[in-house]
Amino acid sequence: MSKASLSIDPARLADCADAIAGAARELAAFGWTPATSSNFSMRLDADLAAITISGRDKGRLGRDDIMVVDMDGKAVGSDARPSAETGLHTQVYRRFPQANVVLHTHSRTQSVASRLFSKDGRIRLEGWELQKAISGYTTHESVLDIPVFPNTQHMPELEARVDAWIDSGKPLYAYLIDGHGIYTWGRDMPETRRHLEALEFLLGCELDLRRLSP
Repeated sequence: MSKASLSIDPARLADCADAIAGAARELAAFGWTPATSSNFSMRLDADLAAITISGRDKGRLGRDDIMVVDMDGKAVGSDARPSAETGLHTQVYRRFPQANVVLHTHSRTQSVASRLFSKDGRIRLEGWELQKAISGYTTHESVLDIPVFPNTQHMPELEARVDAWIDSGKPLYAYLIDGHGIYTWGRDMPETRRHLEALEFLLGCELDLRRLSP
C-alpha cells in the first residue's frame, strides 16, 4: 500500500496518543526514561502505528509529541522525525500480529543488567514467581530467556538479530540491547506495562543475586 493511500483515524490517534503520554509520564516518574531517552508506540491499525517523536521529554508528553509511521517506520502525515529505533517497533508489529503496544525504556537496572549479561547473549530467568506476569508463563518452574543483543547504531543489523532469534523458533517476549535498555510488548497497554514492570523487578533480582552470592 502506498504512503499516500494510508488514512489516519484522528479519534484512534488521539486515544493512542493519550495512552502513550500517560504511560510515559508514569515510567518517567520511575526514573526509567532519563535525558529524553526511551520510545513508546501503539498500533493504530494494520498499516500504521503511533510513536513518540524523537528527543521529547517523556515526562511531559502531549498529543503533539506523538506522530504516525507506517509499518516500514516511515513518517506519515508529519514532517517530524521518529526515533532512529522506530524500525524495532514496527518489526514487533510485523512479526507479532497480536502485539499492539511496544515500550522501550532505559532504567539503571536494565542498563546494568544488559552490560553484565551481554557476554552470555541472554539472561535466563527461572525459579521466580513473578515470571507468571509474562503472558504464556504459568509457573515459576518455567524458563524465560531474555536475549541481550549487541548495541549498534545500524538498525538493520539489530533488526536482523531480532529476526534471527524469532526465526529460530525460540520464544521472545522482550530483549535487551547491550548498554542500552529493554524492549517489550503486549496485546494492550496494561499487559505491556505488566511485562515491563515484571522484567524490571526480575532483572533487579538477578543483579542482587550476583551481588550477594559468595
